[in-house]
Amino acid sequence: MAAERTGPTGRAAGTAAGAAPGTPPGTAAAALAEQSRIHNIGYRSYDGPRLGRGYATRSLYSQSLRGAYGLGRSAKSKVLPMVLFVAMIAPALILVAVTVATKAKDLPLDYTRYAIVLQAVIGLYLAAQAPQSVSRDLRFKTVPLYFSRPIEHGDYVRAKYAAMASALLILTAAPLLVLYVGALLAKLDFADQTKGFLQGLVSVALLSLLFAGIGLVISAITPRRGFGIAAVIAVMTISYGAVSTVQAIAYTQDSHAAVGWLGLFSPITLIDGVQSAFLGATSAFPGAPDLSAGLGTVYLLVVLGLIAGSYGLLIRRYRKVGL
Repeated sequence: MAAERTGPTGRAAGTAAGAAPGTPPGTAAAALAEQSRIHNIGYRSYDGPRLGRGYATRSLYSQSLRGAYGLGRSAKSKVLPMVLFVAMIAPALILVAVTVATKAKDLPLDYTRYAIVLQAVIGLYLAAQAPQSVSRDLRFKTVPLYFSRPIEHGDYVRAKYAAMASALLILTAAPLLVLYVGALLAKLDFADQTKGFLQGLVSVALLSLLFAGIGLVISAITPRRGFGIAAVIAVMTISYGAVSTVQAIAYTQDSHAAVGWLGLFSPITLIDGVQSAFLGATSAFPGAPDLSAGLGTVYLLVVLGLIAGSYGLLIRRYRKVGL
């Protein structure tokens, strides 16, 4: 009877250990040890150099800048940025061809006016690429993964901001370089063309910083890329259209002093006001008013304040995202 009681128990123990029913206990323990063996599958710890935050930040900057032109991404992602880049370059080539063909003594369009005239192309590029730079990280929740490495919130923001500003600077400075080289080939005055070219570079550098900050702040609000695109277009296009319309109305009503102050309410008119006051550019405002030094200083302070404020808002936003 005792054997009958212990027999089933032994068989159950053997079965639980992974052995066949009826296997002696010693054999079951050996089978269990065989099944729990640890195999060496070749993983090794990393013993190379630790490149740290600086390298990670530079890599993020490089990746973001390349992504702004679709490099390293699918062929479909390259189409729009490259088309817009060509759209920025093409008028410059035409202007150079006209200058050479007519043997003109100056370019048909000033360096400082080029970005103002083509502001719609710049705004469309910003609307397409700013959400691509930050919204995807928010949507797929990859931002905390960045902060699990040595990179910090400020490093992420600086890399993204610098990459977007650099992409805009390439977009806006490339046609100015085409104009400059064409002007020299047309044997226009070297000193005048060099001065105008440098003034244009200062203008588009300020524009790139301002537009990059505004575009990234708007895009960082929502993880939905489509909403970001629509919001950037609305802010850039609607504000410029509204300010230009109200300026025209004020000018027709002989309120010439109000024309200058109204330019403070749109990003592109802010740049127009700064370069008109400090870079000797001709204003695109109705009546082309000469901005006083005081009003020009207000324009500059507003631009610098928006750049600093955009950076601060991005830092605050990504401190919350990283939690």
